[in-house]
Amino acid sequence: MMDSIAVLGAGNGGVSMGAYLALRGYRVNLYDKFPEVIQPIQERGGVDLKGVSLKGFASFNTVSADIGEVIDGCGLIMVVTPAFAHKEIAEKCACILRDGQVIVLHPGRTGGALEFYNIVKSNNPGISVSIAEAQTLIYASRRTGPAEATIYGIKNRVSVAAIPSRDTQKVVSRLNDLYREFVPAENVLETSLLNIGAVFHPVPSIFNITRIEAGEDFEYYHQGISPSIAKVLTRVDEERMGVARALGVKTLSTVQWLKEVYGVNKDSIYDAVHQNKVYSGIMAPKNPFARYITEDVPMSLTPISELGRLVNVKTPVIDMIIEIASIIHETDYRGSGRTLRRMGIEGLTREEILEYIS
Repeated sequence: MMDSIAVLGAGNGGVSMGAYLALRGYRVNLYDKFPEVIQPIQERGGVDLKGVSLKGFASFNTVSADIGEVIDGCGLIMVVTPAFAHKEIAEKCACILRDGQVIVLHPGRTGGALEFYNIVKSNNPGISVSIAEAQTLIYASRRTGPAEATIYGIKNRVSVAAIPSRDTQKVVSRLNDLYREFVPAENVLETSLLNIGAVFHPVPSIFNITRIEAGEDFEYYHQGISPSIAKVLTRVDEERMGVARALGVKTLSTVQWLKEVYGVNKDSIYDAVHQNKVYSGIMAPKNPFARYITEDVPMSLTPISELGRLVNVKTPVIDMIIEIASIIHETDYRGSGRTLRRMGIEGLTREEILEYIS
């Protein structure tokens, strides 16, 4: 049995992951910056886990809004928060991490591990830790009550990469004690640019914004992605893959990814989404400021666009979505998003970036 595991984030993914690991017999410490979010879990001492995975009441070792208390004594730190929280968490953790700890972002979105690594190393240059990112969250899950979580599906395969990439196998081996689904990727550009959330989240949210603002009940994937919206998703997907190819990074189309991860064998995004039973019952947000825009525009689309600029690949549809989201929310998502500077690679050439992450 390894030492305690810290799970940072008590939202949909964090509570689900923490409960699963606790039911597996691990000592789990749970953190969230908002005391009111974790109060019901503190009062019960854990959560009820439902769905397709392990089921039952999962007891946590520590539940706290004090990040130092939660990560103390934990060899493995799972960061399961929206990507816009990565910067704050890295800044809070940088000087209290200890040598040998492993930090994994679930997921990194685009450039998450790069940004986290840049912050930790800038604030604590002598620290020896492994920082990695998963390509996606392993679960399709929701926090379905104050002290309850439901896992609707588990992905068959999730790639992971560390920075530097020579640490990847060590990180994956550690994760495989918990989950067999994690597999090594070549580097963090591969995991970052296989960001399917960048394809699936902003566009349907923006094109269904009237329904979302009205508080309409509808299934996000099966009812929110129409044939017309799927055409826009396809263009975003093509631009994402174009940036990956220019950087020399292997990737998959969204259709190929759905086949590999969920076993869905269809030729178009629309058909594959509607064939995927795991997406059934996942409801659309009712808040126009939901993370599908506030997270995935600045932390997924902006860095893809930035990387495209670095290698002279145009991303007109992605840029349009960034601009529309910025207008809707009256926020500069390009300026406030994950830029080359925030990722620590501003001014580097393609070859220098590949050397930096190797």
